[in-house]
Amino acid sequence: MKTLILKALALAGVFILSQQKILAQEKSALNGYITQGLASNEGIRQQDFLLEKNIYALNEAKSLFMPTVDFKTDYTKAAGGRTIDVPIGDLENPVYATLNTLTGTNKFPQLKNESILLNPDNFYDARFHTTMPLLNAELIYNKRIKRQQVDLQKTEVVLYKRELVKDIKTAYYNYAKALKAANIYQSSLKLVTENKRINTALFNNQKVNRTAVVRSDNEVTKINSQLIAANQDMQAARSYFNFLINSPLTDSIKVDSITLLPNEFLISDTAVEKREELTKLRIALALNENETGLAKSYIVPKIGTFLDLGSQAYGWAVNSSSRYYLFGVSLNWNLFASGKNTYEKKQAMAQQQSLEAENDYVEKQLRMQLSIAKNAYRSAVAKYGAAQSQLLTAGQYYRDELKLYKEGQVIYIELLDAQNQLINARLESNIALFDAWSRYADIERANAGFNLN
Repeated sequence: MKTLILKALALAGVFILSQQKILAQEKSALNGYITQGLASNEGIRQQDFLLEKNIYALNEAKSLFMPTVDFKTDYTKAAGGRTIDVPIGDLENPVYATLNTLTGTNKFPQLKNESILLNPDNFYDARFHTTMPLLNAELIYNKRIKRQQVDLQKTEVVLYKRELVKDIKTAYYNYAKALKAANIYQSSLKLVTENKRINTALFNNQKVNRTAVVRSDNEVTKINSQLIAANQDMQAARSYFNFLINSPLTDSIKVDSITLLPNEFLISDTAVEKREELTKLRIALALNENETGLAKSYIVPKIGTFLDLGSQAYGWAVNSSSRYYLFGVSLNWNLFASGKNTYEKKQAMAQQQSLEAENDYVEKQLRMQLSIAKNAYRSAVAKYGAAQSQLLTAGQYYRDELKLYKEGQVIYIELLDAQNQLINARLESNIALFDAWSRYADIERANAGFNLN
């Protein structure tokens, strides 16, 4: 008894190892195509460009905290306008006249009253203007928002990749299914051609009537037309798959033999928390909190500093007297804006509530999607089991009927029925197998089970 148990366990171990080896071989070509698709897909490249743009926007937001230096130059030429009258002659001339009388000379000339133009004439001002924020809540929240927008776009890239992986896998299985269907029709064509040969020989020996020959000839024509249609389907599936991996549409596709159902370890994974859709919503919630903070930041005064180093004078003179510096600190405090700030704050809070409600709804939606995908997979597995059983039965039935037909014990219509059952069973088994793999890819997408690293 122990010996039998040990043998059974050994056989089971060998079977499991061989199954894992086969699955690894079967997935090798597909994994290579997935890597190629992720590296070359145009849609992912577009998403990467958007990510790059958001990273630059974040760097821009960081740079706003650093000093900025501008070189500014003004030159003015003026005439007319407002003036300031300075009665220098009225003030000084009496004094100068007295001095001339006392000294008996004319050393002290008479002065005219002056009229000084307020607008500077032939005046320049060249300076380096440096500014730097000391306290600005808007800049702080802006940097946080830009950083979260980068995280949001990174998640968007991963989301796009995960959807692409699912599309590549589904297209791969559809191509494999179409290729196998074409091969089934090709072998079926040989089968019906052989039946035609048998019927022709039996007719020549006067063992069957002409109807059997005509019917067998019609079967050859029918299978041949189905083979042509299957080849067209295969070419369409190949073109779509190559489109997804950014290859020429007519490139050949390597398809390993897939004869087993996928490993069901993903079936037990019922979590949807790994889904990028939920990650995006969580980031969006955090981002909106910062937008709310940005809307409230008006209550914090903005403090900055500036420094001007330059030269200013009339007639482009540059000397020690023209050089100057100007340093200062500025404060800007928004005290009243007719309700504008309050409305912005309320908008952000309403958006926050909307995102929270959306998060709950999306999570329930994703759980439902995963449940539907698992049920669809179980249904596909059940169909495959039934198709395999039907295939075994149809194969044995056809072999029995062919033997009896050659012996003249059954009519051709019975052999034809067995033949059609066998062909249909092969096709149904092929469809059921690759449908199961496609439904498995749906589960992998629904619980974010594929490792993108």
